[in-house]
Amino acid sequence: MKVLTPYTALGIILSSLLLGLSPIFSEAIPMTPHFTLTSSAYKDNGSMPARFTCDGDDTSPPLAWSGAPAGTKSFALILDDPDAPDPAAPKMTWVHWVLYDIPADVHSLAQGGSKQLPAGTREGLNDWKRTGYGGPCPPIGRHRYFHKLYALDVVLPDLHTPNKAQLEAAMHGHILAETQLIGTYQHPG
Repeated sequence: MKVLTPYTALGIILSSLLLGLSPIFSEAIPMTPHFTLTSSAYKDNGSMPARFTCDGDDTSPPLAWSGAPAGTKSFALILDDPDAPDPAAPKMTWVHWVLYDIPADVHSLAQGGSKQLPAGTREGLNDWKRTGYGGPCPPIGRHRYFHKLYALDVVLPDLHTPNKAQLEAAMHGHILAETQLIGTYQHPG
């Protein structure tokens, strides 16, 4: 086992920073243990019921969150699938839902809440090039669906139905914390 001296560790950190690698100090979004996102319909890393998918009603699942950090002015939510099109050979991340400017005093979205969003909430474009929730509909295999909730220190301006990348750019520097809930789904049979 190799032991790093303080000078060696400092050298690694400085080299990483100069090369832009920054494995230790990154701009990673803080995951806080107190900021949590849950669903009453399935557990984290559990299977999503078919009613939330293209095999069912394609309705958004119930979501609830708590523990947002002090100073939170709004929330943003992105639901995406990094396993597209095939989990054995993923080639892209498919975006299913984009929301922002969810008011800071809102702490849940009811089942089907995508059709009746809280006042002030704005929608972005999913990868079907439309607003709203598009449920899991994997072409092959069991996919993972990441519901990522961001606590922001601002209410964003009207971004005119941004896609995921545009919303992420607008959130840059304003994210206080992030939490996530992962659901999985595979077509029956």
